[in-house]
Amino acid sequence: MKIKNWLALSYLIVLLLPFAAVYGLYISISHFERQQDFREFVEARQQMEELETILQDEKLYHIQPRENYQEIEKAASGSIRITLYRPDGVTLYSSWNDSYAGRLLQVDTSRLYSGLNDLSKHARTYSLKQTVFHDRELTGIYEITLPRDVWMDGVNNRTIVVGGILILFIALVYGTVIWVLHRKLTRPLGQLRGKMTKFAKGEPLNDHWSHSRDEIGELIAHFYQMKKQIERTRQELVQQQQEKQFIVAALSHDLKTPLTVIQAYSESLWGGRLLSEEERQEYAGILFNKIAYMKQLLHDLSLYTALQSEEKESEQVKVDGEELFDMLLNGYEEPCSQNKIKLHTEVCVRNTYCLNPEQIMRVVDNVMANSIRHTPPGKNLWLAAVSSDCLMPEWVFGPFRRELDSFRSGGTLLLIQNEGEVIPENLQKRIFLPFVQEGDARSNGSSGLGLSIAKKIIEQHGGKIGLWSEDGYGTLIACWLREGEHMDET
Repeated sequence: MKIKNWLALSYLIVLLLPFAAVYGLYISISHFERQQDFREFVEARQQMEELETILQDEKLYHIQPRENYQEIEKAASGSIRITLYRPDGVTLYSSWNDSYAGRLLQVDTSRLYSGLNDLSKHARTYSLKQTVFHDRELTGIYEITLPRDVWMDGVNNRTIVVGGILILFIALVYGTVIWVLHRKLTRPLGQLRGKMTKFAKGEPLNDHWSHSRDEIGELIAHFYQMKKQIERTRQELVQQQQEKQFIVAALSHDLKTPLTVIQAYSESLWGGRLLSEEERQEYAGILFNKIAYMKQLLHDLSLYTALQSEEKESEQVKVDGEELFDMLLNGYEEPCSQNKIKLHTEVCVRNTYCLNPEQIMRVVDNVMANSIRHTPPGKNLWLAAVSSDCLMPEWVFGPFRRELDSFRSGGTLLLIQNEGEVIPENLQKRIFLPFVQEGDARSNGSSGLGLSIAKKIIEQHGGKIGLWSEDGYGTLIACWLREGEHMDET
C-alpha cells in the first residue's frame, strides 16, 4: 500500500477509534445502568413501602413533642430523610434536624403539593410525597428521601474504570501508531541512510535488500539504480583513465622514435658531414615520411579523442545506398595494385540510409589500410556492401558464414576480407582497442588507432563491428549498419 493511502487510512482509523471506544463504553455503561437502575428502583420502592406502614398513622400529624417520633427516627437511620407536614404546610418533623430548629416552619403549599404520590428519581436521591387521610379528610403529608449511595459509588467507580480504559486505549493506539510508523518509515529510512553513508564512504553494500512497494520502497529501488549507475560511471572513468594513461604512454613511445630519426637526419642535413645530392634527397624523403607519420598519428589521436568525448552523434543525412557505397568502394585499386594485391569489389544495396558519409568513408579507409598492410603480395582482398535482402557473397570464407548470417540480421554489411596470416585469438578480442596492433604494424606507418576509430564511428551510427580470423583462410572484418531513414536515437 502506498504511504499516502496508508497515512490517510491510519488517520481515519485513529480519528474514529476514540469515538468508537467511547460509544462502546457508553453502550455498555448504559446497559449496566438500566439493570442497576431497575434493581435500585425496586429496592427503593420496597424500603419506602416499609416506611409507609409507620407514616400512615394520622396521629403523627399533630403538633407534639419530638419524643413521640422516636419510632420514625429509628426507621430513618443512616442518611434516610423523613419529613412530616400538616396540610397547611407547617413542618411537624424532619429527621435531619436534631433539635426543634426548623420545626413548625411553613413551606410553600404549591411546592408542597407538587409531585404528590409520585416516586421521583434524582441524580443522588429517590423521593416520595404521599398524603395521609383520616375519615376522608386530609390530615398530613409525608416526604421520604432515600439517598442513592450505591448508585453514587458505582458512578465514581465507573468514572475511574472508564478513565483508566480510555487512557489505556489511547496509550495502546499511540504505541501502535509509533510502532507502525517505525516499521513503515523510521526503520527503512534509517537503513537507507546507513547504506547511503556506507556507499559514500566506499564500503561494500549488500544488493539483496527486500523492501515494500510503497514510496519508501520506490526510493530504495531508485537508490540502488543510482548506485549501479554511479558504480558503472566510476568503472568507465577508471577505464577511461587507464586508457588515457595507456594512450599517453603509447603516444610518447611512438613519437619518440620518429623524433629521434628527424633530429638525427636534420643534423646530418644542416651541420654534419658533406652529403651527396642523392643522400640529401634520401634523407629528405625519410624526414617527410616521419613527419607525415607524426601528423597522421596526431590527427588520428585528435579524432579518436573527439569521438570518445562526443555526447551526441555527428550530423547525419539521408543518402541513397547504392550511390553511396559505389563511391565508398572505389579508389582502392591503385594502392592494391602497388602492393600486388588482387582486389574484388561487390555492391548489392537497395536501401536508403541516414548516416554521416565522411565518417563512413573514414571507416572504410581505416579498415582497408589495415587489410592492405596485412595482405601478402599475390593474395586476394575482397570489399563488398551487402544489404539484408541480398545473398551473401560466394567468396566469404566458409568458417565465417554461419556467424556472419546471424550477425547481419536486419542490416547492411560492409565486408573487408583478405588472405593473410591469422590473427591470434587473444589479439582478436583486443584488436579494436587503441594502440593494439599485430606484429610490426607501427613500423609500417600505422598509428594504431584506425580500427578503434572505425569501431567508435560505427557504434555512434547505431551499428556494430566484428572480426573473424581463421588459419588457412584469412581475416574478415564486418561492419553492420542500420537500414532505412530513421536517425539513431542513442
